[in-house]
Formats: sequence, structure tokens, C-alpha cells
Amino acid sequence: MNVETNKMLEKTDDNSAMHNCAFRTSGITKVYGSGDAAVHALRGVDLAIPKGELVVLLGPSGSGKSTLLNILGGLDAATDGKAFFHDEELTAMDEKALTQYRRRHVGFVFQFYNLMPSLTAVENVELVTEISDDPMSAEEALGLVGLSERLSHFPAQLSGGEQQRVAIARAVAKRPTALFCDEPTGALDSKTGVTVLRVLQDINRQIGATTLIITHAMATAAMADRVIHFADGDIREVVINKTKVSAEEISW
Repeated sequence: MNVETNKMLEKTDDNSAMHNCAFRTSGITKVYGSGDAAVHALRGVDLAIPKGELVVLLGPSGSGKSTLLNILGGLDAATDGKAFFHDEELTAMDEKALTQYRRRHVGFVFQFYNLMPSLTAVENVELVTEISDDPMSAEEALGLVGLSERLSHFPAQLSGGEQQRVAIARAVAKRPTALFCDEPTGALDSKTGVTVLRVLQDINRQIGATTLIITHAMATAAMADRVIHFADGDIREVVINKTKVSAEEISW
């Protein structure tokens, strides 16, 4: 894999680089608790992610990956520092503005599928399309993830990989600007996990959403535009792939 260390888009204060960023952070910290019991989840993170990239976040449990993703996704607030989505400062938004940001711009995919068991695949996706401004149809979204023949199936009638693909369809049906995936293959075997990664790679290419994937699977780094290595609440290295592989070429 040909790589080179990212120089934070050369300079994050460069206007052209800033304009090309989907996300930027400056000195982001997150502290849970206080005093001797304080946990420093993030320790002054500086980051720049260009629009449209597929980015993999690697690191051990507790290294800060999910905390950063939750702040960028508007699910959690930073203790200090600034975070930007395009030219908007997320860290300056109130709860109402963050709710609108999540609704309009962000799709979430988690390790556990969180599907409604009493609803079919198409009905689970419609939960999002009914509250979105300009959604694709639930049928179109399920078609994107290869489930056109499973529209009327309930979650219990679907495999784990198929349920995760329904969750991905639900996330992309709103036509998100950003897609956040926290351990999307964590509950799957490697073969099924590769299928899900291929779907995420295809979605990134087709709808152009900036895609951030948290994973423990080191091999997943080969499919990313950019790989961010976390440790102890900070970024240790950012690597840019000059040549990416398709998800089918990954094994772990």
C-alpha cells in the first residue's frame, strides 16, 4: 500500500483547503467527570477531512474514535475546542440547530442494527424518508444495498448482513452529506463483513457522502482514502492511500 503521512491538508488555515473540508477540528477535548475521576477521552484533537472521502478510524477501545465521531455527528458536545462541518461551527450550535444538522446532513450506522422488529425492511427505511427534506424512496435506498428482493421481509427473516444493509439503506435514504459508521461489521463474520464494507464503499462512490468508518479491523484501512490512527485520546498518525483496494480484496 502506497501511503504518505497527511500534513493536515498542508495547512488548515489555507482558505482553499478549508473550503474543501467536510470536517475540521481545532483543539477538541472531551472530559468526562471531574477531579481524580476525570476521564480524558479526547486531548486536543486537530483534524481536517476533505469532502467526499472514505475515512477509516483505527485504534484500541477507549482511544477516542467514537467520542470524536459523536461530536462530529452532533450527538455529543466537546469540552473545549472547535469543530466545523463545511463552514458551520458545530461547537457553537444549540440543541435545535444540532437536531436539524443531524436530520438534514448525517446518516448513522452502528454495530447493532436497531431495526424495528415489527416493521418490514421497506417500512424500517420509511421511518427516515417520512421526516427527511428530499429523500430517495425506501425502495431505491434498499436497491442501492442490494435488497430489492427483500423489501417485505421482517428483520427476523433476514441474515445479520442483510439487517445491517437495511440499516445502511435507512441511513442513506435521506441523501446524507456525511455517513458515520461505528463498528458496522463488529457483529458480523468476516465474509459478511466484507459484503457490508463493499456496500459502504459503493455508497460513498455513488452518493458522494463523506464516509467515516470506525473499526478494529486493520485490513479495512486498505479501502480508505485516509486512515486516522488514534491512541490515548489523540491522533497519532494520518495516512493517505495513494492506491485503494476494493472491499472484496480485504480479509481479516
